[in-house]
Amino acid sequence: MTRPESAGRDYDVVISGAGLAGSAAAILLARRGARVALLERRSDPAAYKVLCTHSITANAYPVLDELGLVPALEEAGAVRNEARWYTRWGWIEPRAAPRGPELPYAYNIRRSTLDPLIRSRAAQTPGVDLLLGHQVTGLVRDGGRTSGVRASTPQGEREIRARLVVGADGKDSAVAKLAGVPVRQFENARFGYLAHFRDLPLRDGIGQTWFLEPDMAYAFPNDDGVTVLAVLPDKKRLPAFREDLEGSFLSFVRALPDAPSVDSAERISKIIGSVNYPLVSRRPTAPGLALIGDAALTGDPLWGVGCGWALQSAQWLAQAVAPAATGRGDLDRSLAAYARRHRRGLNGHQYLAADFAKARPFNPVERLMFSAAARDEAAARHMYLFASRLIGPLRFLNPVALAKAAVVTLKHRGTAAAPAADLPRAGS
Repeated sequence: MTRPESAGRDYDVVISGAGLAGSAAAILLARRGARVALLERRSDPAAYKVLCTHSITANAYPVLDELGLVPALEEAGAVRNEARWYTRWGWIEPRAAPRGPELPYAYNIRRSTLDPLIRSRAAQTPGVDLLLGHQVTGLVRDGGRTSGVRASTPQGEREIRARLVVGADGKDSAVAKLAGVPVRQFENARFGYLAHFRDLPLRDGIGQTWFLEPDMAYAFPNDDGVTVLAVLPDKKRLPAFREDLEGSFLSFVRALPDAPSVDSAERISKIIGSVNYPLVSRRPTAPGLALIGDAALTGDPLWGVGCGWALQSAQWLAQAVAPAATGRGDLDRSLAAYARRHRRGLNGHQYLAADFAKARPFNPVERLMFSAAARDEAAARHMYLFASRLIGPLRFLNPVALAKAAVVTLKHRGTAAAPAADLPRAGS
């Protein structure tokens, strides 16, 4: 039965996209009393995102905990995402402080496991209607506000009205385009390819990232003994990859410092990727509308932050708008609060990522922080907190942290880094 406060509306919230962000938002909003229509253009409940780092950064652990997904992820074989990073100064290997707490973590887990899991949880949540095979084709507008969607369904066209429409439909968001939300793109001067390997030997069994200035690579162990191995070279290398993708990919990996042995592992997927993957930023709100996940902000895939930010933005939205979405508050003010939280949480990270996406060598501040982290355990832990997106750029680069890094660097003046031109280069 339609509740009195929802008269004239089919739902309180309609969400386009039942991936990670959309399913999380549906669960969190429904638990706060909202009636949610969760639309997914694909008809297969087991559908999943293919091109992904398959890693959830530690900043999103509280969201996983609130969703009640941690035990299920552990049972599914998700791998706690410890990390180590290669630099010209050697390996940065974060470790917990003596007598201190363990380092924060979340999980690496393949989207083929994760997406159906969280989508089924959403479908089982009271107040959520999962509508598969529903593709948004238009928006319903009333007085300059978005007040619903028009969708193509297996039964034909359908109009669904709601107080709030949420775009959780990825970096090419149809909802954002239909609403005319301005978009800002930042060129990515790297391209990327990845493949899945079974039984790829990794030192200590933990994730590894290579900063080769400007080329990048990473290997993230996932559930079921599968590792995601990705290369992100400067676009100057693109002609060679276009001429021979498999040969160039494997040659790049074999040339990595302390490279994992791809020849002793089984490749179980095609080599897939993108030669043009810009960073995308949109204002996350408009009257009657909100954007979450990649629809609001798409980061550089080399940092592996997309899954974590999808979950966080879903939580921020639910916290800000749930009362208003059910008719118990001012929706415009609630959306403004969400936009502020989103901006404070992510804009600084995106600014630094967009700058690094120019495929340049480290700048002086980055050299200072990375070199210190390779030589000092406290600096490595500080780097780990930033890489896990548990602290923002201002805290990462605060004067005390910079001063400590400078002291570490001065102590190691006799072991200065080799010139950038002498760095080992993958594929060289």
